Amino acid sequence: MSDIFRFRSADFWWLAVGVAAIALTTFVYVRWLHLANPATVSTTFLLLVLVVAASASLGAAIIVSFVAVLSFNYFFLPPVGTFTIADPQNWVALFAFLAVSLVASNLSARVRSREREALYRRDELARLFDLSRDVLMVTDSSDAITLMARSIARRFDLGFVAIGLPHATGWDVFAGGTHPIELDQQQLWSTFAAAQASLEFDAASRTYSGHRTIPSDGQQMTLVPLRSATRPIGVLAAAGRTIEPGTLDALAGISAIAVERAQFLDERKAAELTRQSEQLKAALLASLGHDLRTPLTAIRVAATNIRETALSPEERVDQTALILSEVERLTRLFQNILEMARLDAGAVAAEARWSHPSEIIAAAETQVDASLKGHRLNIRAEPDLPIQLDPRLAAAAVAHVLENAAQYAPEGSDIDISADVEADGLVIRIQDYGPGISPNDLPHVFERFYRGDAAQGRTSGTGMGLWIARGLLAVQSGRIWAENAPGAGARFTVLIPVSTKATEAVAGTGTTETT
Repeated sequence: MSDIFRFRSADFWWLAVGVAAIALTTFVYVRWLHLANPATVSTTFLLLVLVVAASASLGAAIIVSFVAVLSFNYFFLPPVGTFTIADPQNWVALFAFLAVSLVASNLSARVRSREREALYRRDELARLFDLSRDVLMVTDSSDAITLMARSIARRFDLGFVAIGLPHATGWDVFAGGTHPIELDQQQLWSTFAAAQASLEFDAASRTYSGHRTIPSDGQQMTLVPLRSATRPIGVLAAAGRTIEPGTLDALAGISAIAVERAQFLDERKAAELTRQSEQLKAALLASLGHDLRTPLTAIRVAATNIRETALSPEERVDQTALILSEVERLTRLFQNILEMARLDAGAVAAEARWSHPSEIIAAAETQVDASLKGHRLNIRAEPDLPIQLDPRLAAAAVAHVLENAAQYAPEGSDIDISADVEADGLVIRIQDYGPGISPNDLPHVFERFYRGDAAQGRTSGTGMGLWIARGLLAVQSGRIWAENAPGAGARFTVLIPVSTKATEAVAGTGTTETT
């Protein structure tokens, strides 16, 4: 009964409109039209009551119905001007009018209630769908549960939502919403223990057992167990507005799925890291085993040959040169390993100073001079403008690219090197005239330890050089990319942002210019 007469602001407005309409109709029929036909009057009043019933609550329609009955009795049923009814037939007409008004009002109110309930179900279903989509879109497992709590609070207009997960010494609570509430861990443990004790389903409310409502900070908070299948894994706490128990149970189910998904993402990430670590170890051991065995064998054979007394001085010089060459190769290998470790540790820092493109290319050539034997370098670095960058890192990166070109280009072929200072910075292009890069290998050439299928067993190398070059350039905000040159061969392009003397001179005058 209290719900019937619980009015909203719009109900008061429609109540006033209904009473005013009855008063106006009575005035028009009595003073203007002088109409006294009870059937016409009752039909008109019934129409007004139905309009109010279709637009306002049942309580407002009932009040308007009684006002219509009183007006009908006083102004239109004899004796007019009193609430007395002389003719028994008029009693029947009056009560029939009242009954029709109340029944029609009740039916209209029921239809509107069903409409509101259907809209509520639709909105809740849409919110649950959006929430499910939020769960699928979360990929960062570290914040997944907190994001889930915030999504529930935002989607369902709740002031506070928390997802509690138990552990050995307490609870991990992931909260969301605009009105934080301190959760009582004892209440969480009680809800969790009750959920472990039994599992029952109430078909009427569409909920499982274990719901609890407790007062907290002046408002009612509902605690709902989170279940994975039938096993409880946590507790969902919600406060702020009234939500049906069935909807809360659905929220708890989606939250449990989100928790399991976050745990699965953690496990998958750990498994992926383990797999990558194992692959890295296997690739490193395979590369080191191959690239250490060849120079060590050559050094051992050359050292054994030097001990032979029958060797001529020229042959001894050749054997000594072979030993030095292989030692240089080993030194280069261990230098690559150290550079890789420093890049992984973030221990490489750029130190900018003035240099020239030709100096960078010359330094890179010196570092891999042994690898470049048998190739002719065609170098173009004009104009050779002063530039500000870290020449040590730039030369090391270019050296790795040159070494890669020398390994994959045929013996006796040319290697073209050009250096230009363009608007974006220093651009160094290195092109060989070898077989080029396979389309399958092109997306992976800068991956650590990657060597294309065509290179397996044909050239030495660990697959670290291009990866190291990319890392050294990244320290200077530079980048590198590869492509197949028109005609034949592969072309690598290095881009490093730099400053020039012209830039410094313009900066000194207060004008900004980027070169």
